[in-house]
Amino acid sequence: MPEPTPGQATSAGFWISSGYDLLDRGADGRLTVSEDFIRAYLSRPEMAPPDEACAAERALHASLLAAPSRAVTAADLAVLADADARENFAIFLRFRDHLIKSGNLETAYVGLIRPGAPAVPAMFIDHLAAAILRDLLEGRDNAFQARAAELFFRVQKATIQESRILLADEETVEMMAAGKGFGSLGALVAEAGTALRSVDMDILTKENAPQYWARSDRHDFVLDFGFTRAGQDAFARVVEAWVERLTGVAVQVQPVQTIRDERWVWHIGLDTTSTAIMNALYESKPVDEDHMRQVLALFRLEFRDPSLMLPRVAGKPVYLGLAMDHHGKVRLKPQNLVANLPLNPGN
Repeated sequence: MPEPTPGQATSAGFWISSGYDLLDRGADGRLTVSEDFIRAYLSRPEMAPPDEACAAERALHASLLAAPSRAVTAADLAVLADADARENFAIFLRFRDHLIKSGNLETAYVGLIRPGAPAVPAMFIDHLAAAILRDLLEGRDNAFQARAAELFFRVQKATIQESRILLADEETVEMMAAGKGFGSLGALVAEAGTALRSVDMDILTKENAPQYWARSDRHDFVLDFGFTRAGQDAFARVVEAWVERLTGVAVQVQPVQTIRDERWVWHIGLDTTSTAIMNALYESKPVDEDHMRQVLALFRLEFRDPSLMLPRVAGKPVYLGLAMDHHGKVRLKPQNLVANLPLNPGN
């Protein structure tokens, strides 16, 4: 068997925690919910009855493990002695019922970001995004795209090192700062101005990319996200796949260094910070240098079929922005790419 080329080693079995392997597929190619997928939520520590749980709570949990889609009435919840347990089960059941009613994960995700959606914790929405992205990446064997896709459901910590923008998984950085599993040098990463060091977390390169797949659930690779770097291009490809899967619209996305466009008519901030900055720039309001330095990347999105756009912006580009907050955190809101895209409602 020939040796795999850098960045294209075996990608089978990555992101096990997404639950992708527990999903089914409908005739339309979309991801459908299985009993095992729902059961996995019940197996999480947050849902497991504690030692002091009442008999009714234990019985309800056991019955749902046996039949995850079984009907649960208000009376079933009312007999639980602990108020927190009643709330936890109510939230889970609201989410479960939404999944089942939606029929597939893609419809469920879009339904959760629309007005009037059932209220569920953000972690549920992030988990659906991870499972959908896992399917989008199936067979691509591109570690840079997989690492870039992590931004869609995991908060990142940005570090500016000379001309490089380095993104590390926030939870992993915190583990390092606490010295958990990464050695005593891990605490250095969390210090302001301290560069991410390869001895602690590897920066993803063509040479070490084959290692990504076996380590994917550790989220311990750093992504170089500077302009012209592989990270931005990979992110653009993921955005294209994400938009097409959830809206049915084919788009082309390219990184840009600045926005110099007198026809600038539409933009989408991919996080709270970039939204505020881009809104101010669009309205010709002053933005100070400190805020401008928070912008990490800009992208130009174009519809392959302009007739699918709102008539007043048809054929014109949509600009995307990604920024870090004052603490260096990057909290991507991929739902903005669905909710704020200038789609023609007549199509």
